[in-house]
Amino acid sequence: MRKITVWSDGGARGNPGPAAIGVVIKEDETVLEEISETIGEGTNNIAEYTAVLRGLQVLRLRLGAETKELEVEWKLDSELVERQLAGVYKIKNPGLRDLYLQIQDLRAHFPHLTFIHVRREFNKDADRLVNEALDQ
Repeated sequence: MRKITVWSDGGARGNPGPAAIGVVIKEDETVLEEISETIGEGTNNIAEYTAVLRGLQVLRLRLGAETKELEVEWKLDSELVERQLAGVYKIKNPGLRDLYLQIQDLRAHFPHLTFIHVRREFNKDADRLVNEALDQ
């Protein structure tokens, strides 16, 4: 089974404020895709969720039906988002709930998807992409 590793991050300057996402999609050590986009005004949590959603959308578009046969290890430095996506924490914010539901719809195409919380210092590439988008 092919293994894909995704690193994602989101951030907002001012929280809320100008927000952006960063996503790095790798197979082995080969970068398949990098996403660095502004998303308008928002909070850090909205940006984190949007990064996951956007990454899943890109993977689905790029790989189509192959996503059912992929092992996807998704690494993010937001413990809150990782715990909510794992069903450990409830989602109280209605804005996050909408993003969560969109992510859940896409998860049906990724039966071997695991979310893993990592410390910020291990998520530098995705963080760099967030800051590059915010600095433009």
